[in-house]
Amino acid sequence: MLTVGLVAGESSGDLLGAGLVGALRARRADIRCIGVGGPAMAGAGVELIASYDRLAVTGLAEVLRHLPALLRFRRRLRREFLRLRPDVFVGIDSPDFNLGLETRLRRHGIRTVHYVSPSIWAWRAGRIRTVERAVDRVLTLLPFEKPLYDKAGVDAVFVGHPLVDEIGSVPELAEARRRLGLPAERKLLALMPGSRRNELERLAPVFLETASRLAARHPKLGFVAPMAGQELAAQFAALRDNLAPRLDVSVCIGRSREAMAAADAVLLASGTAALEAMLLKRPMAVAYKLAPLSRAIIGGFNLLKIEHVSLPNLLARREVVPEFLQERARPDLLAPAVDDLLFDAATRGRQLSAFDALAAELGRNASARAAEAVLEVTGDGS
Repeated sequence: MLTVGLVAGESSGDLLGAGLVGALRARRADIRCIGVGGPAMAGAGVELIASYDRLAVTGLAEVLRHLPALLRFRRRLRREFLRLRPDVFVGIDSPDFNLGLETRLRRHGIRTVHYVSPSIWAWRAGRIRTVERAVDRVLTLLPFEKPLYDKAGVDAVFVGHPLVDEIGSVPELAEARRRLGLPAERKLLALMPGSRRNELERLAPVFLETASRLAARHPKLGFVAPMAGQELAAQFAALRDNLAPRLDVSVCIGRSREAMAAADAVLLASGTAALEAMLLKRPMAVAYKLAPLSRAIIGGFNLLKIEHVSLPNLLARREVVPEFLQERARPDLLAPAVDDLLFDAATRGRQLSAFDALAAELGRNASARAAEAVLEVTGDGS
């Protein structure tokens, strides 16, 4: 039996892991998958040692506060995987956690793969040497990443992004609205201020004020806010009741992709959601705010090396999507930009035209290609 160890640190990694496990099982019936993940990986047949909730921390300052517990948990996993001796270990994203674990496992003769390249093209470029020590192979989701590893002599395979395949199953606008119980006849803006508590604290007030300004100008405009869980939904609802009590916004649990599909435009926090909106062909504006300490560390050490942060802009190497970062994440700047995305045909058309070209670069069958690349590392490729 082939044994695969996996660790995913958040919901997006959980989905990637589930796709990978499904593709591995399609190639090998005698396979055991064990590790850390969430409901998607569990549903795909992974024997969970622990939930990814143990790792779901974002931002430099936040990680520092939780560092002792994270290190203890990593030591526990190292001992467990050294006992299990999987044929290959796959760390899924979460590089600050997984690369250290991969390094230690590889020193003990366990083959290692890192699925999702760290953002070496954005900041901390020196991590490419850490990756080289930690893994036998890197699986990259974005086409411009593999050449960076090739230049450094690190084995990397571009597998593409699984979202390209997943998005095809999302309902069209009218059907998405019907499923969510949203009105079919009016313009709708999706508000997505983040999937973590600290992101919501920083961005939800900005998004709610932006929505209030838009509602004052367009009384028939509707809003939908998908939240990652019940706790975040309650947090958002409390902020809405306090800051924008008259705002008519439908809050739903999960179903973020359906909410984007139902919307005419999206206002979102930077992250994977921007790529989802691009593939769904929904015009968007992106905003983000780091915690003050995280921002001070990044700025003080000049760690950020890129002009843009959203994935559509990184793929295009230009600003296709308007970005409002840090002090520019303000309602007075966001509201006019979102207004154009909703009501100006030329602005919408420019984004959508660019999205078509960018989607073609990401390829298809990413999970199957990732599974093949993992099996090759074990010496059991097809």
